Amino acid sequence: MDVLHCLGALMTDQPDISGRDRSDGAVVVELNQYRQDRDPVPVTFHRRELDAILRIYGRMVGEGEWKDYAIDHLREKAVFSIFKRSGEMPLFRIEKNPKLAGKQGAYSVVNTHGMILKRGQELPQVLKVFDKVLKLIE
Repeated sequence: MDVLHCLGALMTDQPDISGRDRSDGAVVVELNQYRQDRDPVPVTFHRRELDAILRIYGRMVGEGEWKDYAIDHLREKAVFSIFKRSGEMPLFRIEKNPKLAGKQGAYSVVNTHGMILKRGQELPQVLKVFDKVLKLIE
């Protein structure tokens, strides 16, 4: 169905029959459902999660260990990448993958080589890996 026909179907005075066929063969679809199906909402960090991550980040910046960060909100997961110097590979990645919540845990800390250092259901527990002295060995 073309966009104009879809918009015309949405602007009628007929009752909402979302997802069902109309008598003329057209299917009425809610615009927000169409957008979500076409381009799903990315996974993001919530405010409390970012607060916990940034608390550790600030401490490590103060100690001179970390210099930069990047946040990526992707379809499958959210990633907080930590860098020693900007423009390099991240030292660590803090990842949130909701699809793993029922299994090994939605949160994980991954090092430069892709090795999972800690994984769990609760972010504060996973972030305790940074309480130990983690340093890059060159």
